[in-house]
Amino acid sequence: MKLQVAIDRVSLTAAVQLARKLDGIADIVEFGTSIIKDYGFYEIKAANVNLKHSLLLLDTKTNDEGQYEFEQGFKAGADILTVMGTAGPETLASVYEIAEQKNRTVLIDLMGMDYNSILEIAKFPNAIYNLHNSHDAGKNANLLNLVSDFKKKFPPVKNIAVAGSIDLEQAKKLAMQNEVQEVIVGSKIVQSNNPVNEASKFKEIINLC
Repeated sequence: MKLQVAIDRVSLTAAVQLARKLDGIADIVEFGTSIIKDYGFYEIKAANVNLKHSLLLLDTKTNDEGQYEFEQGFKAGADILTVMGTAGPETLASVYEIAEQKNRTVLIDLMGMDYNSILEIAKFPNAIYNLHNSHDAGKNANLLNLVSDFKKKFPPVKNIAVAGSIDLEQAKKLAMQNEVQEVIVGSKIVQSNNPVNEASKFKEIINLC
């Protein structure tokens, strides 16, 4: 299971500094939606994040204008870009095609979607499908049950990520469950006193299971 660390609601300078410190510890470093909105693709490209070992994900949460946003996001240095599962079928198809052409990856955010809606879009074999307990929804979702139910309903989906207020104990349980390919951790790492040390703890626990 891979570790994705989500950096959000900080300055671009702070985000780049932390990303470089996490390079090689996190499998994927994410710049969250607030950073994308605050600074845009041009400033992120100019910042030259230039990770050597980790992949860079820009959480664009694309809903429309998919071709343009993905072209620009990949030019800005992203290895992975995100699209909302609730986007139109044309948008989903176009961003997936662009990612495939550029040998990059699209993450489909399933936040707010029911199983019938997901069934209609569970047809992109190389996409990552993100089970996302939203920030505003709090910690109510049982992530283990959510993952288990999802796997039963959508066995063809091979790349699953899970996000939403994940702590070290939840990450351990998800790793032991062995049904997701990525765990996305934000504040438990980024807002800790020592993000690098905390990320190392998550990575160690994941690797042990």
